[in-house]
Amino acid sequence: MAEAPHPQDTAELERLRQRALALALRHAPADGLHDTALPGLALIRASATAQALPAVYAPGLVLVLQGRKQAQLGAQTLRYDPLHCLLVSMTMLPLGQITEASPAQPYLCLRLSSSTQMLADLLLQCGPAAPAPSPARAAAPVGLNLSPVTTPLLDAALRLLQLLDTPQDQAMLGPMLQREIFYRVLTGPLGAQLRALASGDSSTQRVARAVDALTQRYAEPLRIEELATLAHMSPSSLHQHFKQLTSLSPLQYQKQLRLQQARRLMLAEGLDAAAAAHQVGYESPSQFSREYRRLFGTPPRSDMAQWRGAAAA
Repeated sequence: MAEAPHPQDTAELERLRQRALALALRHAPADGLHDTALPGLALIRASATAQALPAVYAPGLVLVLQGRKQAQLGAQTLRYDPLHCLLVSMTMLPLGQITEASPAQPYLCLRLSSSTQMLADLLLQCGPAAPAPSPARAAAPVGLNLSPVTTPLLDAALRLLQLLDTPQDQAMLGPMLQREIFYRVLTGPLGAQLRALASGDSSTQRVARAVDALTQRYAEPLRIEELATLAHMSPSSLHQHFKQLTSLSPLQYQKQLRLQQARRLMLAEGLDAAAAAHQVGYESPSQFSREYRRLFGTPPRSDMAQWRGAAAA
């Protein structure tokens, strides 16, 4: 288990958090996802808790500034808050749930996308040594991991947020600060996971290639042999490592991606269930409806009516 901050660090962490929170609240004045002028940086705000729902977590780092959220991946539940950041090593499909939020104190986090090339460059500069993970952390899935927030990490995040108020500095300082943030993660307890992601010959990176292919071609028929060839693994090895990292088989992963994308098409673009199902690769509307209900707990039409009714309330 990671060590708690030293007493002398607690006050400084809280001071940095409050300053970062004030900036984030100003740049995310309403609930929802707020992309910023800095590429890769987004703010997410919510004024109420919600039920656990299947979600798509893109690769990167999540720093909570207020409130709490949890992600359930298989049998594991990861709870993150202002003292713990979440590292997403590759596109993951957990159950996500905001567990602490209110209009007076909304849930607010910053999400910073990662680049495998940037991580690889950092690895070259940092050298081969990496902190060994603790026994408790070693058993955790590599695709989704928690780490304590440190003073240097939160300080770098605050300076990145401050760039939102100085557009003239963003092009020069933004990439530098993003590199610093991931450097702080790389040299901390999650260094081993970042190194596995950025190392071109690791099983994690090979599975990441398969994940990338599935996220880009989810609507196409899945051929496990083709996916294994792309990952430079045998089909059995790919299946084993894929499930270890994502808690899903490649086929289950593709199915969830299809259903998530169909839901997005119905919510954002107003497609009906049949059109959305066809666009994401389903040939049978009835099969789509069955699998949609199994994942989201309600048929597509009822789900859309519920969401649109809530939006109109």
